[in-house]
Amino acid sequence: MHIRNIFKQTIILTKLKKLMWLKDSSIGRKLIMSISGLFLVLFLTFHLAMNFAAVFSAEAYNTICEFLGANWYALVGTLVLVAGFLVHIVYAFILTLQNRKARGNDRYAVTARPKGVEWASQNMLVLGIIVVLGLVLHAWQFWAKMQLVELQHMAGMDVDTSLVTNGVYYIEQVFSNPVYLVLYLVWFAAIWFHLTHGFWSAIHTIGWNNLVWMNRWKTISNVFSTIICLGFAFIAIWFFIQSNCSCVG
Repeated sequence: MHIRNIFKQTIILTKLKKLMWLKDSSIGRKLIMSISGLFLVLFLTFHLAMNFAAVFSAEAYNTICEFLGANWYALVGTLVLVAGFLVHIVYAFILTLQNRKARGNDRYAVTARPKGVEWASQNMLVLGIIVVLGLVLHAWQFWAKMQLVELQHMAGMDVDTSLVTNGVYYIEQVFSNPVYLVLYLVWFAAIWFHLTHGFWSAIHTIGWNNLVWMNRWKTISNVFSTIICLGFAFIAIWFFIQSNCSCVG
């Protein structure tokens, strides 16, 4: 029995060491950031598909909003999504600081972009900050007025819940304002640059590539990122036109 316990403890320690490798090594951190990044790519795909329903049918979109309200599965999904964002952001900053520390003063020595190095890859931190700021704005304008209000109501707080499932109303309110339209378009552009590099880089880190597939993944990354970001931009511009041009609808 004593030998069996020692054996179990050894297995547990071995697994813990593997987990510590993910946290402590540079490759492990890149792997975690890549996996969390691909998870967020899937979320963007779902979010775009959901938002496109608003273009064709306000009723259909609001039905989706009602389904994804403050139900337990929606709350679990929200928590998982937030965790994914936090992990991705934290590890992005850790890796950036690690790279800066490794380069030391040499990072100031070169002003021209090295051949074969993308602009996005050199500015991922700045792009990431813009993406995070856009995310905060988006959460304040939509999540805080919908799911958060519903949660406050469930907690017994006196809040107005008449619009918690009327997603189209909030879309029209936001994108009828030209300032918000421009801010969102800048956000989408930052997401595009971030995705075009981050998508194929994540695939490369995971190891799903070779000499043949490297260029293919870059092409797939560019096409996918363009479809996603143009899709979001189209929705924003569509509702801006709907709200401000009497010749439409």
